Amino acid sequence: MTILDQNDSPAGAIPPDLIKDTTTQTFVQDVIEESKRQPVLIDFWAPWCGPCKQLTPVLEKAVRAAKGKVKLVKMNIDEHPAVPGQMGIQSIPAVIAFVDGQPADGFMGAVPEGQVNAFIEKLTKGVPGGADDFLAEAEALLAEGDAATAASIYAELLAQDSTSIPALAGLARCYVLAGALDQAKQTLALVPESKRNDAAVSAVQSMLDLAEQAQSLGPVAELEQKVEADPLDHQARFDLATALNAKNHRLDAANHLLEIVRRDRKWNEDAARKQLVQFFEAWGADDDATVESRKRLSTILFS
Repeated sequence: MTILDQNDSPAGAIPPDLIKDTTTQTFVQDVIEESKRQPVLIDFWAPWCGPCKQLTPVLEKAVRAAKGKVKLVKMNIDEHPAVPGQMGIQSIPAVIAFVDGQPADGFMGAVPEGQVNAFIEKLTKGVPGGADDFLAEAEALLAEGDAATAASIYAELLAQDSTSIPALAGLARCYVLAGALDQAKQTLALVPESKRNDAAVSAVQSMLDLAEQAQSLGPVAELEQKVEADPLDHQARFDLATALNAKNHRLDAANHLLEIVRRDRKWNEDAARKQLVQFFEAWGADDDATVESRKRLSTILFS
């Protein structure tokens, strides 16, 4: 599974579409269809238009400030005259807001920044958006197993704010789940040293460490045969647990480590318990496998 182009940088691997150019051919998809999901501004402009050059930076700034509640699509009327002609655009700059597939509002001329902000605020009133909403959406997609779509959301958030720790951690997590461990490392390397202890970052680092451990192990079936042949082969059982975790068989993985702790708590300097703790960190404190396995570990240790 490939989430992002491996030759691209993590933050920019998937092009953000918060602000984009459109053509006659892509207008329906970029503006009309997209506006059924959230408001879209279409900015009609031309290279020779002085007021357009004044308005465009103001528009882009305001759209970025809206943090995902509205998108901006720009159309050069010299190169693509059909759409503005059909819409009756007679002078530029002209900005038309589309909502639910239909033109909803608009203005003409290089209006002041405050007026642009007020226009967007009115347009997006009650519209869900912002980084928190997108992060929640990405997390939900990951929970459903759709790492590719989640990665696109994290990448777009990073295009808007390259320092977002939740987005960096989220994108790295997508890479680990896809088996793109080098890309995961590159993404985590973008996290400032002062933020390396952030819970989300630590969790992904644990996921990455565990995935790298699993790479050096043999097939699960061979490890299972070793354990069946010798239940006291703790190293084989430990390796099997690590391999099972890489396959997302969390409870089975935890069960094998718990069995080692039950049989020989001190084996290999408490390695089984330490590996369990790393599992818990990678899975998250609220994960069902974490909660159940942590209870069982406590029972074994304190009974």
